[in-house]
Formats: sequence, structure tokens, C-alpha cells
Amino acid sequence: MDLLALRYFQVVARHQHISRAAEELRVAQPSVSRTIIRLESELGVPLFDRRGRRIRLNAHGAAFLRRVDRALAELDDGRREMAEAAGDGPGRVAVAAETLLQLAGALAAFRARRPGVRVRLFQAPVDAMRRHLRAAEVDFALASQPLAGPDLCSVELAREEVLLAVPPDHRLAGRERVTVSELAAEEFVSTRPGHWQRALLERLFAREGLTPRVVCEGDEAAATPELIGTGQGIGLMPAVARRALGGTGPVAWLRLDAPDCHRTLTLVWRRNAYLSPAAREFRTLITERNMLGEA
Repeated sequence: MDLLALRYFQVVARHQHISRAAEELRVAQPSVSRTIIRLESELGVPLFDRRGRRIRLNAHGAAFLRRVDRALAELDDGRREMAEAAGDGPGRVAVAAETLLQLAGALAAFRARRPGVRVRLFQAPVDAMRRHLRAAEVDFALASQPLAGPDLCSVELAREEVLLAVPPDHRLAGRERVTVSELAAEEFVSTRPGHWQRALLERLFAREGLTPRVVCEGDEAAATPELIGTGQGIGLMPAVARRALGGTGPVAWLRLDAPDCHRTLTLVWRRNAYLSPAAREFRTLITERNMLGEA
């Protein structure tokens, strides 16, 4: 078993597709296939279920992937630590977040303090953040929904109320509060499954035995107020969006009579992971100063 085979397995497991994995690895597809078959033969168990040209990670593969991710993450940490000990450049910081716009203020301040540091950003839902952290592809994840585990550390950065936004001519406009049950027949503008707005919406409705009617879903949370303002539907938005739009925004705002109708932002990193001086300074900056913008 060699490191190259483990790297190939890790990428194939992430894509669950030989061709896409080969494209990322920049090698021929047959080479990837042969490496995976050889690894399975060496381990004595199949790591993927195969149906024609489709592959899916099976239970053996998922268990092996957790250990491979940890092992390769330790090696990557060691390589970075030695490179920085040797004075190889000013360092790197990698961050995953559901919405990158909220990092703009913190990044500007960090770049002013640490010019030359390479900053890499990933936009990802919470499940992908967990994979990025586990594989040491990022130093930090900025999560708007629970992201916890025995191998993770976190610190709460902000907690804010989530409001209901409706078109100005909507039947609920002018109300101060509304219950979830009153929204059973409404159409919603939301993000795709996996993002915090959608997860919160589904959780609030499930508590009432309901399912929200989502008619517009996407990845551009910043476009939600404009879509709601055109009458496309109603939607959940963080209170910071109301402050950013001011009194002349395209929507009317209400409070939801529902427990836990809020968003909590947390900064998450791997327990015992190597963090470069640049990464540690980034963590200090973002935890000690309220520099997160609209999300």
C-alpha cells in the first residue's frame, strides 16, 4: 500500500466517479481504475459497489476513507509544518464557508496585517465542510448550522435572529409576528438542501408536522430579497440582511413565533491539527473582532 494509491482512493471516494477523479488527478482513467482494484485486492474487501460504469462507496470504503483522511491529513500537516519551519514562504490559510461574502471584511483586515499570505476559499454546504476539514483541505470552516464531532473544535462567533421576508403587497405585510402554521400554504424562496436557510426552514416546518413549498432554490442567498420583492415567494433571512437593506428594501419583515429561529455562526477546525502562524493569526482576528459581513 503506497501513498499514491491512498490519494487516488481519496479522490475517487469524493467524486464516486472514476472519470472525474482521473480528471482531477490529471492521469489516465485506466490508471485510476487499476490502482483502486489493486488497493481492494491488497485489503481483501471491495471499497466500492459497482453497477455498470457507476460506483458508490460502500460501508467498507466509508470506514477506510475515515482512516485514510486522518492519515493523509497528518502527513499534509507535517509537510506544511516542515515547509514553514524551513522558511518556505509566508504561509497559507484555507477557509470553507456557506457564503463567502461574509468573509470580506475579515479578509481585508487579514491581508493588511499579513501581506503575501495565500488565502484559499471554498464555498460549501455543511457536509462538504466536514469533508474538507477531515481531508485537511481547509484550516477552518465557517458554519451557520451545527458542525461538531470528537475530532473538531469550534468557537461561537455570532448569534442572530432569523426573520421572515415577504413582498410589500403580501397579505402578511404589516403584521409584526406570524406562526409557522400560518405559512403552510405559502411558496418559499430558499437555498438548496444542505444550506443553513433551507435546513432551518425544514426544521421549523417539521416541528409542526408540515413540509415547506419551495418554488425557488439556489446558491445565491444574497439574491433572495430581490426575488421575494418580485413576488416569487417568501423566505427566511438573517436579521443582518434587514440592517443592510435598511428601510427602503424590497421586502417587508416579520418575526416568526418559533423557538430557535436564529442562526449561529461558528468557526470550526480539526482538533490537534497543525495551524500555521498565519492560520492562528486569522483565527485570532476573526474571533476577537466582529468582522463578519452579510451572508
